[in-house]
Amino acid sequence: MSAISVPAPLTVGFDLDMTLLDTRPGIKATYLALSAETGTYIDADLAVTRLGPPLTVELTNWFAQEQLPAMLDRYRALYRDHAFAPTVPLPGAYASVAAVREAGGRVAVITGKYEPNARLHLEHAGIEYDALVGDLWAETKGTALRELGASVYVGDHLGDIIGARAAGAVAVGVATGPYGAEQLAEAGADVVLADLTEFPAWLAGHRATGS
Repeated sequence: MSAISVPAPLTVGFDLDMTLLDTRPGIKATYLALSAETGTYIDADLAVTRLGPPLTVELTNWFAQEQLPAMLDRYRALYRDHAFAPTVPLPGAYASVAAVREAGGRVAVITGKYEPNARLHLEHAGIEYDALVGDLWAETKGTALRELGASVYVGDHLGDIIGARAAGAVAVGVATGPYGAEQLAEAGADVVLADLTEFPAWLAGHRATGS
């Protein structure tokens, strides 16, 4: 008897910052608190326009190299006091997660954010997920996506497209972050959505056509 091939379960990966959640108000509040505590000027309004890369990349703009480990730890501690309350889910976030679940799929959140804080964010927002991996960026997101068997990855940043490509997953760009639809497409996104409100219909079409 020949073996029966069982299709792999649908697994969809989502980025966190500016994909599922608008974390800008909370991140800004945290930077302002860190600035006030250390006496170091931080342009928090500028910092929240370039979310995506690892936190140390942004902190390098404001602190000396030898200060970075301590500032990284302090930022993460202050984050818990300042970031969760003002953060809100982006339009379509709940519906997109529900669409994956209704399709019998798994939701994986793959983010550059410090994983314990990412988990608290999701709990505070009431967003259900099956897997969470933090502290990843660009190609390293691809490693996690491959290990989880994700066939789709949704993100707002060019680094998210790189991660999806590295995993051989469909790269879905959402123009809710620092890049517009044209930039996401030029960077190699397979599909670009204005925001997550368009994702459930796209997923239904993707599953129906396999493309």
